[in-house]
Amino acid sequence: MQNYHTTKLRAATALLIVPLGLAWGQTAGAPDSAAPAPATDITKQRVLGVLPNYRTADSQVPFVPLTSAQKFHIFYKDSTDWPVFPTALAYAGIYHLENQNPSFGQGAKGFAHRFATAYADQVIGNFFSEAVIPVAFHHDPRYFRKGEGSVSGRMWYSVTRLLVCKTDRGGWTFNVSEIGGNAAQIGVAMSYYPDTRTWEDVGNRMMLQVGTDGISNVMKEFWPDIQRKLKRHHAAHGGTGS
Repeated sequence: MQNYHTTKLRAATALLIVPLGLAWGQTAGAPDSAAPAPATDITKQRVLGVLPNYRTADSQVPFVPLTSAQKFHIFYKDSTDWPVFPTALAYAGIYHLENQNPSFGQGAKGFAHRFATAYADQVIGNFFSEAVIPVAFHHDPRYFRKGEGSVSGRMWYSVTRLLVCKTDRGGWTFNVSEIGGNAAQIGVAMSYYPDTRTWEDVGNRMMLQVGTDGISNVMKEFWPDIQRKLKRHHAAHGGTGS
């Protein structure tokens, strides 16, 4: 009963193709003369114009640590912003069609159960990785965008942030928030996924969640570059989009 793991990971990987293609065209050529966007601007943007991007900061801006309240606010925004709900609906639809966790049943009741658990996965994961563990270990849950250098170098940097994060003092340390947060979410999820409680299920789910977070980091790293490229293209065509 592991089809939903591979289905979800393939869907997340597909989202990476367009950002990387645009980013390569942006960064592999002449250097971009535009100044990097301030951290406050980046955190207000949405990746691909839709996905919430509340925990991205610019490493070229002087570091300012977050308070505990700000970390919990990031968790709240990431868990209640409107795209979270259609995402949960989409995953619920996939799981429903494939009859994942068959004990949930079919029909409206089964679909509602799958939607509730898909949403719970997101909220519980955010709670541990963006709030509880960062506060307890004095970690900063934000992704600090490199914003310069080669595409391959920035790709490597973004993926390795899965294992490395900033502390509240501005240094770097092992990313307990990412690894421990996902592990804690999986542990809680075992209580409401009665059909997927084997060690294989746990391992697959961990790889899926960490892999999805890695894709998210890459998208956060290159999204401002993509935006600038699109804006220049729009301006070059007189703002007509033709």
